[in-house]
Amino acid sequence: MAPESTTLTTRVESGSPYQLEKSQVLKASAALLQHIKSESKRKALESNTKSLLTASDESADEIDGVESEPVWLVLTTKKHVVDQKRLKPGKIPLPHSLHKSTSSTICLITADPQRAFKDTIAHPSFPVTLASQITRVIGLGKVAKRYKSFESRRQLLSEHDVFLADDRIITRLPKLLGKIFYGGSKRPIPVNLQPYKPKGDVASAIPKDSASKLVASPIQVTKEVETAISCAQIHLAPSTTTSIRVGSSTFTAQQIAENVEAVVEGMAKKYVSKGWRNIRSIHIKGPNTMALPLWLASELWQEEKDVLENEEAKAALELASQKGGKRKGREEEVETPQKKIKQTKRVEDSDLSAEMAERRAKLRQQKKEAKAEVAGVVERKKKPKKLDPDTGKVRVKTKKVKTILASA
Repeated sequence: MAPESTTLTTRVESGSPYQLEKSQVLKASAALLQHIKSESKRKALESNTKSLLTASDESADEIDGVESEPVWLVLTTKKHVVDQKRLKPGKIPLPHSLHKSTSSTICLITADPQRAFKDTIAHPSFPVTLASQITRVIGLGKVAKRYKSFESRRQLLSEHDVFLADDRIITRLPKLLGKIFYGGSKRPIPVNLQPYKPKGDVASAIPKDSASKLVASPIQVTKEVETAISCAQIHLAPSTTTSIRVGSSTFTAQQIAENVEAVVEGMAKKYVSKGWRNIRSIHIKGPNTMALPLWLASELWQEEKDVLENEEAKAALELASQKGGKRKGREEEVETPQKKIKQTKRVEDSDLSAEMAERRAKLRQQKKEAKAEVAGVVERKKKPKKLDPDTGKVRVKTKKVKTILASA
């Protein structure tokens, strides 16, 4: 019997190898969704309790009593994507929105003053369904004043499903909202709320008030909000691994596969330098599952010049060792003055200790002599004295004893 194949991914039959195999993506998506749903049902049966965080039956976050879990795309590169962390995330349009439920609530964080943005949402030309979803509009100043404690931030996080923020203040929110917002999947999504006039749109309705220069028209705000909700957020950091949310366990395998293909194509074209040549592997996973491979690179280098021959590799190693030796020598040169200072301190300490020992010896000798002198005076006092012929009593020289004792 022929042995089974141990390959993790399948190669494309035709064309460039730097592309996803659709059948592999669909197969992995179906297997991951099946595993997530089976594990959720097993845990629900074991606990026999319903989570208080689950949504209602009308929302799209729960199907058949199973709580929704996010699905992540893990993209690993051969070199770092960026040199420093970016607080403002990027966006890639998805064919299937992550927030497709009409019952989800939205909190809009705006620049000050917030009244102009509230008037824009309340404008008659703003869609009613979208306006009903935006349940709160709050300015940056009120966020800084009201939500200083951890409990208030956690309450704000639990009251809304989606958080949108003006891209002019998006970089100031991590300090105000803290890690409770930026540690999960409810990070504020940047939205462009600045007024601009699209080409060919002459009848754009802009509210004519004192703050009309700060906020865009209702039509433009609607377009920006809908675009932001239907996009995947790309949070770039100086590392070789990037995780992107591409769906949830309530999606179908086909929807997950289409979102994965859109995100991978957008990452290779816009965010990853050198495109597919810099991508090492692509996986999908759940929050508590193993990562399923979708694509693996056949080489670990980005360009042919990154690969060295044996002689070149030896030369590079020797050069690195020489640089390391020079660096050690410089460190020793820097450390020698410190060592000299330490040695001089040790010499001074030893001299001081010797002087203190001499002083102690002298004091001990003086104490011994004083004790011996006192003992001799007492002995002389105890010796029998001659009687005085006039009084018939012992003659004692008290004055001399007193003076000796006082001097001792």
